[in-house]
Amino acid sequence: MMLKKQWFKTKCKVAFEIKAGELPKDIKIQSIHLVGEFNGWDKTATPLRKVKNVWKEFVIIDLEKELQYRFLINGTTWFNDPNADKYVANNVDGDNCIVSTFQAQ
Repeated sequence: MMLKKQWFKTKCKVAFEIKAGELPKDIKIQSIHLVGEFNGWDKTATPLRKVKNVWKEFVIIDLEKELQYRFLINGTTWFNDPNADKYVANNVDGDNCIVSTFQAQ
C-alpha cells in the first residue's frame, strides 16, 4: 500500500498511516511521532493519533518535493514506514523514508 495523497493546486495532503500489525511486536507503543524534513526533524512536532489500531496523521507538503522522514516510537526507537514511496540511505543507521509530491504525468 502506498501513501494516500490528495492533490491541490500548489500543495499535497499526505496521509501517513501505520497499522498496529506493521509495528515491532516487542515494543509496548505509547506514542509515535512523524519526524522529517517537513517539520525540521522535530521529534515532538507531529504526533500520530491512534484510531482503531491505526496510527495516523496528515501533513500538507508543497508540490514537486521529495522529502525524507521516519517514525519515532516512544521517543527512542526509529522505525521506517513500510508504505513509503521509496527509501534513501542515511548517514546514521540505515535508510530514511521518502515521500514524493511529484504528480505522475
